[in-house]
Amino acid sequence: MSTYSGPARLILADGTRVPGTASLKMSQNGGRPGWGGTFRPDETTAGARAAAEDVQIELPYDQLGHVAVTGTRRLLATQILMSLSGRGPAPF
Repeated sequence: MSTYSGPARLILADGTRVPGTASLKMSQNGGRPGWGGTFRPDETTAGARAAAEDVQIELPYDQLGHVAVTGTRRLLATQILMSLSGRGPAPF
C-alpha cells in the first residue's frame, strides 16, 4: 500500500499516546525513497504541540513507524495539523 488515511495514535517520547487522524503516503519524487504526511490530534495538548523527535505513529493492528514532527500549524482555534517525516520502513 502506498498511502494510509485514517485513525492513528502518536506516541510521544514520554510514552503518552495521542489519538487522532493520519494521512500518510510514500514519497513519489524519484529521489530517495521515504514517507511522511500529516497528523491531526483529536485534542490539542501541550505535549502534542511540543513533539519533535523520538516520536512514533501507531496505526491499527499495532503497526508502528518512527517519525519526526517537521511542522505544526493551527487549523482552528482548538485544532492543529502536524507535518510528519517518516524514518525507516513505513508502517502501511
